[in-house]
Amino acid sequence: MSEKNVTTNSHNTRWPGWLPLRPALKNSTPYGAPQLDQVIQLNTNENPNSLPDLVRDRMMDRIAEIATGLNRYPDRDAVALREKLAGYINRASDTQFGVSHIWVANGSNEILQTLFLAFGGAGRTAIGFTPSYSVHPMIANITGTSWIVGSRDSEFGVDASGAATGIRELKPSLVFLTTPNNPSGTATSISDIEEIARATGDVGGLLIVDEAYAEFSPEDSAVTLIRRFPHVVVSRTMSKAFAFAGVRLGYLVAHPAVIDSMLVTRLPYHLSALTQAAAEVALDNAELMQSGIEEIKAERERVAAAISLNGWKPLPSAANFILFSGFPGTSHEVWQRFLDGGVLIRDTGLEGYLRVTIGTPRENDEFLSVMHSFAS
Repeated sequence: MSEKNVTTNSHNTRWPGWLPLRPALKNSTPYGAPQLDQVIQLNTNENPNSLPDLVRDRMMDRIAEIATGLNRYPDRDAVALREKLAGYINRASDTQFGVSHIWVANGSNEILQTLFLAFGGAGRTAIGFTPSYSVHPMIANITGTSWIVGSRDSEFGVDASGAATGIRELKPSLVFLTTPNNPSGTATSISDIEEIARATGDVGGLLIVDEAYAEFSPEDSAVTLIRRFPHVVVSRTMSKAFAFAGVRLGYLVAHPAVIDSMLVTRLPYHLSALTQAAAEVALDNAELMQSGIEEIKAERERVAAAISLNGWKPLPSAANFILFSGFPGTSHEVWQRFLDGGVLIRDTGLEGYLRVTIGTPRENDEFLSVMHSFAS
């Protein structure tokens, strides 16, 4: 079975003639990654750690408390959750945000889509520095926003000076910068983000900094720039560092005017009472929820060193995954050999590169075992 078949074989893009699908979407395919049982899944950058027993029990107790009120709509503004998120960000980055600076949604992808709905659309342009998170141009297409492809260097970094020049020339409404970047794991320094922010402000645009993997990075968060640059918007998630991917909770840190715009383009009651309750408990126990981060970072360095010793080339990563090259054969051939060995990694579409998520030590050992089999 190939990754291409796994991700697309259930979706027919030969739409029937009677279906009034928008022309811009007729050649599109749904976003997705393989979901296979009975293999080690190291392809979607999930945190490998289960919820701590204590947090799980507290979460179940909280959900039981609110279950009697599930006949009522949830708090549509999720005020209590936003207060806790503001506290979490303030403790991590020494900032002073309040509820008015935070918005929440069903995963960071809904955050991104809501931003496009508010600030993109026909006649608007957005720019991103690729290769990067493929959902950004996908949502641009869905919302009718023109997408401009910016570039990264051979090590997948962003030339801040060149990016700033391009922004001033092209005058996009939205600028997307992912750091640590997916799929490369490379981080952009806060000084480079500031240079890009200045250029974006000069043309009246918003700089969207996608920080899905921020807790794995040593770099300062771009939230520290918002006080001086109100057009800087930071998208975050609880899926990775909080090991909370199944709950689907993304959030935004921004100037209150940006948050107010989210109220205009959100769907009514978009975040369930169950999601809000679970996320509140997780934030109350943030230290426990994130207790595995240091082990993931240590495993990341161990796996990278082993890849290098094997004669392959791992890119330096500030995330919970590693992009690597230098293997014998095509990306698809090597991806398939890992799958045949019981380990599912990610073929991101970059020929000559593959990406592996950092799992548990045992899962990482299995990945390395398959890797070493290439020499036999």
